[in-house]
Amino acid sequence: MKVLSVASEIYPLVKTGGLADVAGALPAALGKHGVTMKTLVPGYPAVLAALEKPTEVHKFDHLMGGHATLLSGKAKGLDVFVLDAPHLYNRPGNPYLGGDGRDWPDNALRFAALSQVAAQLSRGELGTYKADVLHAHDWQGALAAVYVKYQGGPKTVVTVHNIAFQGIFSPGIFSALHLPPQAYSIEGVEYYGNVCFLKGGLAAADYLTTVSPTYAAEICTDDFGMGMQGLLQARRARLTGIVNGIDDEVWNPATDKALAAHFTAKDLSHRASNKRAVEKRFNLALGDGILHGVVSRLTWQKGLDILASQLDWLVGTGARIAVVGTGEAGIESAFNAAAARHPGRIGVITAYDEQLSHLIQGGCDTMLVPSRFEPCGLTQLYGLRYGCVPVVSHTGGLADTVIDANDAALHAGVATGVQFSPVDGFSMQNALSRTAQLYSDHHTWRAIQQRGMASDVSWTRSAAQYAKLYKTLLAE
Repeated sequence: MKVLSVASEIYPLVKTGGLADVAGALPAALGKHGVTMKTLVPGYPAVLAALEKPTEVHKFDHLMGGHATLLSGKAKGLDVFVLDAPHLYNRPGNPYLGGDGRDWPDNALRFAALSQVAAQLSRGELGTYKADVLHAHDWQGALAAVYVKYQGGPKTVVTVHNIAFQGIFSPGIFSALHLPPQAYSIEGVEYYGNVCFLKGGLAAADYLTTVSPTYAAEICTDDFGMGMQGLLQARRARLTGIVNGIDDEVWNPATDKALAAHFTAKDLSHRASNKRAVEKRFNLALGDGILHGVVSRLTWQKGLDILASQLDWLVGTGARIAVVGTGEAGIESAFNAAAARHPGRIGVITAYDEQLSHLIQGGCDTMLVPSRFEPCGLTQLYGLRYGCVPVVSHTGGLADTVIDANDAALHAGVATGVQFSPVDGFSMQNALSRTAQLYSDHHTWRAIQQRGMASDVSWTRSAAQYAKLYKTLLAE
């Protein structure tokens, strides 16, 4: 079976979040189930630089405002199609944002082009390739399902990685999309007088998935649906949640080159060397007391404003914390101000640093993920893999992947972390106090770490679910 994946980012070529990790790891995992997946990605500078011996598949004389070429080849082990359209993608830095931190004003055209080409490629119009299933990711790829609905093509799947990002544009853009007039309707891309790429994909796709069972239920509610809940309720029979996995070769504490020392679940003693390395990198006081870690976008969604408000209290308990990430200016400032107030206790690096994130997972005692909503989350999965105990809010994929260390779970020997709800200061303090108590009991803490490391956080089960879904669609 041939599946064409269309994604706006893919690890290790270009990454801003978990979508890239999923797009990069899923093809190899599906290969074990008889599925050959190729991925169509935009021709950003980093992608073109990594492309090895590309072959030309098709030339476009005019694609959303300029010439373009569809290329095929390998890039860092990935089997990809690359849409080389310099007028759309030849830009430095973040794939979605300009130097001023705002969305590129032509993002609608940039990702409409990607989706249009995905549909054409999938139905065999561009060379010899033809797909059995077209799998589109998030709003940047969702319009591909709309093109297939109105112009023909294979079965389609749209995966929602975060329903908060929807690709909403003014109605004037519709004429540039080369869709039939009836597509600008409630059954198509029209959304309160605007054009919404994600809404169109949710309405058009043969099947919808999101990245955890709990999030699939949550987005059908008013609290989490971000305006899409009515449509998703209507399509509930064609919506499922499949938990993301991680690449357990890239994320392997026994071989990870980003660590100061390697370790396994059987011998966790070398984690101490990584803890010393984290302390040194963040200018933290040395010690064996609990060291919390944060690897995240510093945003309201992630609940980091609440954590920032609790830092003085947290330091007062004797804890230390290492934070790496970028995000909202106010939250960044709050963390930096707290670090200035508590030198040696709070360390903050406002940057995106993939290698440093590995070291934090390998050296910190906990990974704090206090999200207000979280479709799946990968940080807690990395934490489980590295014996970095997740402390998470009870929402979305966090609820599906971390087993709270309550009395019953501890007695049954199944606890892998700490959960709390709601996301407010009082609940967070209770969770962190409970975590500190668990940490003080060496035997109990070690058992929680080892149980987490034994969890299957790979793509094995999830890839099997995707493969089954594709085969079911083809059989219909």
